[in-house]
Amino acid sequence: MATEEEVPEAAAVAAPGPAGGGGDDAEMPDAAAPSDSGSDSDADSSDSDDEGAAGADELRIQALERTLQEQPLDYETHVQYIQCLRKSGNIEKLRAAREEMNKYFPLTPKMWQEWAKDEASLSTSEEAFTDIEKLYDRGVQEYLSIKLWRDYLDYVEEHDPSVSQCTTSGLSKMRDLFERAITAGGLHVTEGSKLWAAYREYEMAILITISDGNDEEKAKQVQRIRTLFHRQLSVPLAEMESTLVEYKSWEAEQGNANDPGSNFDGVPSNVISAYKKASDMYNERRQYEDQLSNTGASEADKLQEFLKYLKFEESSGDPARVQVLYERAVSELPVSSDLWIAYTSYLDRSLKVPSVLRSVYYRATRNCTWVAELWVHYLLSLERIHSSEEELRHVFERAVQCSFPTITEYLNVYLTRVHSLRRRISDGLDFQLIRQTFTDAAEFLSPQLGTEELLRMNAYWARLERNIGKDVAAARGVWENTIKKSGSVLEVWQQYISMEIEMGHVHEARSLYKRCYSKRFAGSGSLDICYEWIRFEEEHGTLDDYDLAIKKVTPRLKELMVFKSQEEAKVEAYSTLNDNSNVDDSSQKRKASKMVNKQQPPAKKRKENPVKSAKSSDDQGPRSQSGHSGPVTALEAGEVTREKVEASAGMKVDSDSRTRNTSSNEPKPSFYNDKCTVFVSNIDLKANEDDLRRFFSDIGGATAIRLLKDKFTKKSRGLAYVDFSDNKHLEAALKKNKQKLLGKKVSIARSDPSKGKKSREAGSSSKDHDSFPQSGDDGAKAPGSSTLDKEVPKGDMKITGKNTRFAPRALVKPLGWTTKDEKPDGGTGELKSNEEFRNLLLKK
Repeated sequence: MATEEEVPEAAAVAAPGPAGGGGDDAEMPDAAAPSDSGSDSDADSSDSDDEGAAGADELRIQALERTLQEQPLDYETHVQYIQCLRKSGNIEKLRAAREEMNKYFPLTPKMWQEWAKDEASLSTSEEAFTDIEKLYDRGVQEYLSIKLWRDYLDYVEEHDPSVSQCTTSGLSKMRDLFERAITAGGLHVTEGSKLWAAYREYEMAILITISDGNDEEKAKQVQRIRTLFHRQLSVPLAEMESTLVEYKSWEAEQGNANDPGSNFDGVPSNVISAYKKASDMYNERRQYEDQLSNTGASEADKLQEFLKYLKFEESSGDPARVQVLYERAVSELPVSSDLWIAYTSYLDRSLKVPSVLRSVYYRATRNCTWVAELWVHYLLSLERIHSSEEELRHVFERAVQCSFPTITEYLNVYLTRVHSLRRRISDGLDFQLIRQTFTDAAEFLSPQLGTEELLRMNAYWARLERNIGKDVAAARGVWENTIKKSGSVLEVWQQYISMEIEMGHVHEARSLYKRCYSKRFAGSGSLDICYEWIRFEEEHGTLDDYDLAIKKVTPRLKELMVFKSQEEAKVEAYSTLNDNSNVDDSSQKRKASKMVNKQQPPAKKRKENPVKSAKSSDDQGPRSQSGHSGPVTALEAGEVTREKVEASAGMKVDSDSRTRNTSSNEPKPSFYNDKCTVFVSNIDLKANEDDLRRFFSDIGGATAIRLLKDKFTKKSRGLAYVDFSDNKHLEAALKKNKQKLLGKKVSIARSDPSKGKKSREAGSSSKDHDSFPQSGDDGAKAPGSSTLDKEVPKGDMKITGKNTRFAPRALVKPLGWTTKDEKPDGGTGELKSNEEFRNLLLKK
């Protein structure tokens, strides 16, 4: 930002630009020439206008300086700032601005040309020549530009005293520079001939300076020029025919007569053969060059044309030609990460020249700083060519300062660095480098990393601490920190325990099982960790250890089985509601009746046979999922088989259910009564309310979303209610049935509380399932459960469902216990319906 002292200085230096100035090609403005005519008033007016323009330019410069202070990586602001300074003529600020921009970004060939020309216009001293030569040299290394190379060659040829005086050192320097230019762009199909022509012209000019008496030197120079012609004629370039004609004409000047009407008269046979081959190669590439010459093509189209061309060149098998074509492509499309990745991969695979690899990767990461894949490949490539640790560290530090789209990409860069250090640890590197890299990664990434990525990083860290660092305490410290952040993830505990078991630390592994067996893990994790502890004690512990584990996990397994039963019952109940909502009223009544008949026997069996279940449990030998076996024992004594836990859970649930149905007066939650509600099922467990809101956003009208969540884990159960403002939006929502949300087809049905109530009156089994208590919360009920007095209106008692408890036991059979060939005669056969049962009682 300009200081108060700099502003007047800039205003004094500033001068009006030439007509049409301010463009990219405009030279730096000179001082304004005094007018030869005009009145004093016109001159005063012109001066005031100039001062106003200069003041506006200065304000603009100050504003751009403030922007760059806040956003140093704003490319466009850098460009505008340089243009404004170039117009104002403040060469010191302009030079500093260009250096600052080049610190962050590569400059375009045009910007390098402008910079060099601006500097050359200010001074012609020998010191200035050296600085400008360095500018050109920096410029040609960033992008391939034939124009920039020509400017570079012309400037050195004209301003280098040793070159202009044709000294030995000057000649050698100039020829080396031409060879560099030919290597860089001599294979450029459409523009490479310009470099060849400039090289020949220089050598021809040298030939003229050789005195007539020095025949030997002149003959050498003639041969140099002839060799240049032969080299160029063997390269597939545009305008090859004109080069051949020029060559024949030059040979004629040297006294080698040939027939101008014949293409190859006087041309050596080896040159003819090379020329024909090059001509065929050019014809093969001409179609690709024609496509690239289309100035109206978009960048995407141009990229596709380059990729086709590159594929063709790679199949031809000439690495030099492939490299030049890649250079042409990245010069025209410098921020195409696909091109840079393809280019660097090709060099890693085919060329493997250290200097070339360093240069290309350096430029790739400056043009596409946000592509982590390039940084990862850069580090790997440096390691392949045995770069120093200092160079690798420098590149890594540059990488982690960039802005990548995802946190996983940062993790990949950090892990690539760790992999490299691990591989080179035998070279004398200190393990502290690995530890520090992990520490930095954890500090920077942990708050944002997902569980899977965090586990991946910390598991690797702990393994290296144990195996390479030989520090078990440090490895345990890594796992303990991981547990603090992700203690609810089963895999964290499993891998921690696995590490202790691998080291033979049985006591430490057992301590970990004791810490985690009672924790709540996603899915079946809570069950799995219990069975894993038992299996661990079977394989590593004493009998006392095994018995203690059985004693610890048995209550936990009972609780988990009860919880599992509750969840299965809830899912079944909601699935039934969903099915009922898709049929008409008459069908719904018939299905509700059938549901009563089908579900009554299991409910009755639970009421009549709880003690029997316990006895049968005692009669069976223990056999858990872990495969252990032992003597017959009672459940209370340590039996942990899945079958017996389920039986025990059945007794407890049924007992609690009867108690609540007969004596509980606690208020029960009821269904929502909104008539404009849909029930959504089969929702992806990762979906949240925002995802549902977006899903229904195309139809609008959603007023509330209630995503059902697990009571313990607080995770989605894949079910939701969505309220709408009116029936119109409700109908539109129903039409979205079976559409995909996050890749899963969701089921959408109308939620009808009144029908749900009728279904609950008829389906006692469903009610029993919904009444399963969570462990430690016997009063908990599933949404929609209700008491008996609410389900059946008083004064209109029908002997249906559970009310058959008041009928003679000899007359009551489970409803729906019929066969298809049963006749409706009401005789001694089994009853078909509640109505027939009621009539039978009335007759008696």
